[in-house]
Amino acid sequence: MADNDTDGRGTDRMTDAELDDLREEIRSIDREIVELIAQRTYVAESIAAVKREEGIPTTDEQQEAAVMDRAGENAERFDVDSNLVKAVFRLLIELNKVEQRESR
Repeated sequence: MADNDTDGRGTDRMTDAELDDLREEIRSIDREIVELIAQRTYVAESIAAVKREEGIPTTDEQQEAAVMDRAGENAERFDVDSNLVKAVFRLLIELNKVEQRESR
């Protein structure tokens, strides 16, 4: 087996360079995810400011349910585990609720 081309079963093995490229792609995606979380948090803070000004309660269960429904639909659309996606969105919602309560 020269240059680690196969795994002994006749299948191609990934080179270190290919693995590094894929890891760089993951790092880039991770940065984008964090950027999107930051953007979402900024918008949620703007919503919190409006709620404060209008005397609207922090928690809106109907809106939270709509967010969770959309999360599940998007997960299915992209063929991603909907329970995992919904768990992430539950965390995001909780983060925003805590920040909204703390800013009151």
